[in-house]
Formats: sequence, structure tokens, C-alpha cells
Amino acid sequence: MRCRHCGSSLDLTMIDLGSAPPSNAYLSLDDLRRSERWYPLKVLVCSECWLVQTEDIVDSADLFTAEYAYFSSYSETWNEHAHRYVDMVIDRFSVGRDDLVIEVAANDGYLLRFVEARGIPCVGIEPTGATAAAARTLGLEIIDDFFGVELARRLVDEGRRPRVMVANNVLAHVPDINDFVQAFAILLADDGVATFEFPHLLRLIEDGLFDTIYHEHFSYLSLTAVERIFRVNGLRVFDVEELPTHGGSLRVFAQRADTGHALCTERVADLLAMETAGGVLTHDLYATLQAKAERAASEFVSFLLEARRSGRTVVGYGAAAKGNTLLNFAGLRPHLLPLVADRNPAKQGMWLPGSRIPIVADDEFRVLRPDYVVILPWNLRSEIEAQLGEVRSWGGRFVVALPELQVW
Repeated sequence: MRCRHCGSSLDLTMIDLGSAPPSNAYLSLDDLRRSERWYPLKVLVCSECWLVQTEDIVDSADLFTAEYAYFSSYSETWNEHAHRYVDMVIDRFSVGRDDLVIEVAANDGYLLRFVEARGIPCVGIEPTGATAAAARTLGLEIIDDFFGVELARRLVDEGRRPRVMVANNVLAHVPDINDFVQAFAILLADDGVATFEFPHLLRLIEDGLFDTIYHEHFSYLSLTAVERIFRVNGLRVFDVEELPTHGGSLRVFAQRADTGHALCTERVADLLAMETAGGVLTHDLYATLQAKAERAASEFVSFLLEARRSGRTVVGYGAAAKGNTLLNFAGLRPHLLPLVADRNPAKQGMWLPGSRIPIVADDEFRVLRPDYVVILPWNLRSEIEAQLGEVRSWGGRFVVALPELQVW
């Protein structure tokens, strides 16, 4: 396989998680009667440009289908994050009612609704049918297509040149990263700003957050790799922020390389230096993740086995993609985790891919009064613990498997 960005041969493996079905391919009752498609889940590193990427196995059209069931607005944490972002970007860049905001991967409109509430014209681009339909119920304009050079040129021909483009948690999801980034350089207004958020590769490796790895994430990104990819494809990074989301993310600010006039902040050089000191330009750093993943999975299975031996009940909460990576790598099935509850009606009554653990409404598990509730989307642990405060009333406890096994 050759690097998706620079075309170099890939000969360095960061982690091999065996095989798994797509993490958001939830199963219906009919699906349970059929075999699932499992694909190798292996992550490789380009030693030339340092783009970390999954082995090229699954087509994106097979991952982002009309039934795609991830809806951002079911998390209050993400709603609040989006609201703060909209206020920041509008105020910092003096975005007004004569400007246009375009969000790529608009999902169910969780972010653009705050843009519209400020009276600023906005358009969302969202290829998955279910989430696009949900966004339209909010009165938002949604283009149901994958974003790339072809769509960008079409929008330019229509006279749509945004002052702000938003790309939160989507840069990692695109198989042709060059085409995707070029499209921003084509579409942005001359003085436009594009922001990108993505889990930070350095945090992923250092904290052993291997469950962030699944087929939908084609790339695992450092600023070192992103700065180069942007530069080659007509964008220039001028600022960066570290965020707590997903266990540690980056928000990168970019502008057109030919017309942008924002001055580059010191934070860009500082973060690049931090990554270099952390080893992103060396082979040694990438060799550390496999052992961390194997240890975390083993500790989680040991906890579940001990709970079963002692007659204690354990259920899961949050049918998240990252949870599916953990469950499938650990080889878990319903005998150790009989159900997972979730607030999203699109997932309720379905089964998790691979493990085939049933997903129930978020209040059904309360009837069981379980001894332990495993929070699978550990990045939302504070929000979920607050939602499920009554678990404490019957003596129940919470559990997360990552970044390390914790019971409280």
C-alpha cells in the first residue's frame, strides 16, 4: 500500500487490531440471520510525510450509508462545544449577515443551528441520509453529497464563497485527503477561514486510546502531517488550539495560501516542536501502542469475568463506535455484557456490530439495577454520569476501560 498523501510505500505498522465490522454498522433483527462483513483493521505509518492511516480495505460508500446512525445532537457535551465554537469564530473573525458559513459533515445540524440563530447564512454538506434529514427538520439547507474538488467547483460556479468553513471530526474520515483539502482552497473566500478539529495523534498514542481507531477513520493526524498536507494543497495553517475532546484534540485554523492575510501565531511553531519532542518523526513512538491496547483489553475482560464469577451484573452505556472497537478487539459477547443502553432512538432495538450485544432504550437498564455501568464513550463520562445519577441510589458503580480501567 502507498501513502494516501505522498504516495510513498508504507512499511511501518502502528497497530494491528485484527479484524472487525464497520463500527457504525448496527444490526437489525434480519441482519442477525446473516453473516457480517469483517475487515482487517491495521494502521500504518508513512515515514516520509508521517501521515498515519488505516490499511486501504473499505470503501467510504460502504461506511457512510443512508442508515448511518451517529447523531451529534444527542450529546449535551457536543451541543455545548458547538455553541462555544460558533460564538468564538463569529466574534474572532467578525462574521456578519452578509457572509456565508459552510459546514462539511454537518451531521444532524447540531452546530449550524447556532449559526442560523445568529442570523448568518449557512449551508451544510452531509452525505448520510438519516442525519441530513434530521438537519433539514431544523430548517437548515443541506447538500447531501461527499465534499471534494468537484463539489467545491460547483459551489464556486453558483457564487457561494464562504467566509468560514467548518470541518469538525471529518478530516480523519476522508479516504482522498488531498482532494478533500484542495476543495477548501478552491471554495474559501479570499479572506476566508477554515477550521478543522480532529483527535490528536500524540494524545492517542501516549494515552493508549486505541478505541479511536476504526474503519471510518482513514487517517490519524498530527499537526506535523496536517501542516504539510495543507501546504501542498493550497492552504496555510495560521493558528492551532489544543482541546479536551476525544481525550485530546486539535483545532487547526487555515486560510488560502495565495490570498490569506492572517498572521501565524506562535502556537503553531510551539505545537510542532512539542510533537517533534514527543517523537512523531521517529519510528519508536509508533511501536508503543500495540502493547497498550492489548493490556487495556485484557484488563477489561478480566474485570468482566470477575464480575460474572462474583454474581454481579454489568451493562454498557453508549453504543459508540469507539466502544465497538474495544468490544470486538477484546472478543466480547453478550454473556459478559448482556446489553448496552443508548439515548439515540435510531440505535435502540438494534445490535452492536460484531459483538451482537442488544441496544436498548436508555431507561430500560434501570429495571435491572446493575451493579456496574460501563461507559463506553469514556470521553463523555462526566455527562453520562450526571444523567445516570440514580445508579448510585441502588449502590451501582461506574466503569471505564480507557484511558485506563477505572471503577468508581
